[in-house]
Amino acid sequence: MSPPQTRYAKSGEVSIAYQVSGSGPMDLIFVPGFVSNLDVQWETPGYSEFFARLGRFSRLIRFDKRGTGLSDRMVGISNLDERMDDVRAVMDATGSRRAALFGVSEGGPMSLLFAATYPERARALVLYGSYARHPTLTNKEFLQRSLQEIESLWGTGQFLARNMFPSKAADEALVRRAAQWERQSASPSAVAAVLRMNSEIDARGILPAVRTPTLVLHRIGDSRMPYEAGQFVAEHVPGARLLTLPGNDHAFINDPELVNSIADETEEFLTGSRQDFDADRVLATVMFTDIVDSTRRAAELGDRQWRGLVEQHDAVVRTQLARFRGRETSRRSSGSVKARPKASATFDISSHTMG
Repeated sequence: MSPPQTRYAKSGEVSIAYQVSGSGPMDLIFVPGFVSNLDVQWETPGYSEFFARLGRFSRLIRFDKRGTGLSDRMVGISNLDERMDDVRAVMDATGSRRAALFGVSEGGPMSLLFAATYPERARALVLYGSYARHPTLTNKEFLQRSLQEIESLWGTGQFLARNMFPSKAADEALVRRAAQWERQSASPSAVAAVLRMNSEIDARGILPAVRTPTLVLHRIGDSRMPYEAGQFVAEHVPGARLLTLPGNDHAFINDPELVNSIADETEEFLTGSRQDFDADRVLATVMFTDIVDSTRRAAELGDRQWRGLVEQHDAVVRTQLARFRGRETSRRSSGSVKARPKASATFDISSHTMG
């Protein structure tokens, strides 16, 4: 599934990359956290599913903030006011007069400031894993350790793995995708500048001025952003609702059940209902895969190389399953050269609502 067409909006002299997908009746601006790359994000399993779900009920507008991803890189790292102007520029370029904002992590404070400053353009806020003032980066020792980690780890995938999804940091396939995300989203110096800027954010004073309907989503054991940070926002934005989510990772895209849950809660909050799909009206495609001449190949390669080949096959297929919301239904594979059973698997690779 190829990404939507990338276009550029002018925010002063800076070009801000954005993409539009979905065909729902309302506009939804996805405000990224930390660093992003529109194309890599779209091709990342979990995110692609999430964006498809949001696109069922909205026209989804995504962008890379200045200094990162596909937007102008050599412009330094912006403050919240400049980021707010970038959102306005993207909204103007897409003809969006009023939109809901979905702010992730550091995208939350900017979304809150935007809603307080331009209430006529913000119809609602959904904040995930966010904060008004960063509870850990404000600690100078923690900030310094993070900067040192960036210097030694950025580009390997280990920084994101350790900080965003530590429970799955041993998953080599996820770490490889994280490495691509790191390299294509920002340079080490740009990431360091982002962290320094985030350590200075303090949106606590504007919370009482936010009159936009607000949903705060936060994982109870978030290892990167303590639950109390989201709780504080919910307690100080008038009328805000706090929804506690399970889990300890900061990132949610590696948990398919949580991806669906967040999409459902967002849809219900923004539209008043969630779409239910009749299981009797689903068209499923079943795919069977088999490594050609597996018995001979297993004997030629030996146990170790054969298992590596099967694992590589499984990783490729499972990446596509995650991307297109499929599921693995059965599995047979060789355990050793002596046994030499066939390596095969059956997958329900896609489903589409009919009619």
